[in-house]
Amino acid sequence: MPVIVAIDGPGGSGKSTVARAVAQRLGYTYIDTGAMYRSVAHWAMELGMDLEDMHRMEQLARETHIEFVEGRVLRNGVDVSTEIRQPVVSDAASKIAAYPGVRRAMREEQRRIGAAGPAVMEGRDIGTVVFPEARVKVFLDASAEIRAQRRAAELGAPVEQVAKDLAGRDTRDRTRAEAPLMQAPDAEYVDTSGLSATDVEEAVLKIVRKRTSN
Repeated sequence: MPVIVAIDGPGGSGKSTVARAVAQRLGYTYIDTGAMYRSVAHWAMELGMDLEDMHRMEQLARETHIEFVEGRVLRNGVDVSTEIRQPVVSDAASKIAAYPGVRRAMREEQRRIGAAGPAVMEGRDIGTVVFPEARVKVFLDASAEIRAQRRAAELGAPVEQVAKDLAGRDTRDRTRAEAPLMQAPDAEYVDTSGLSATDVEEAVLKIVRKRTSN
């Protein structure tokens, strides 16, 4: 099996920034699993589908083929890299990501992509459910205040509103029946609260070297 670097953690912990940088340093494929759920949600919104219809959402997820090509996200061959970053799409993705059928469909896609070669995959259940046998597992975390500040700066939105949205997302992620957010028993915990992106990158690379040295 190709080397998989599984990076999990809540929103605003620095997963995307660090995973992208680590993948570049290692020459691995960077896989943003959040973008996969956003792609399904965006497609459903384009089609005017009811996001509350779990059965239809599962069907749509199973018809979704994702590719990561040179930093772009392709859904069934269409570049949706920009569109899926809209806040309204992220909110919709958070809702459908709680559906067991959607998660199962995306899990199959994630395993298909990961099996193609060494990859750095970030999400919320990579080390626990998608690739429990991954050789490298990292769980990034940070205080709720720091995470809200980071996300607010990224979105250009009020910190108070972002903090509220993150708290809601955290609750959905940690309490959903299918693949809840949690640290894998064999994952290395890294608190990024007082660290720069470069510091976290180096910490993760150190873990990768330790886990793959044999």
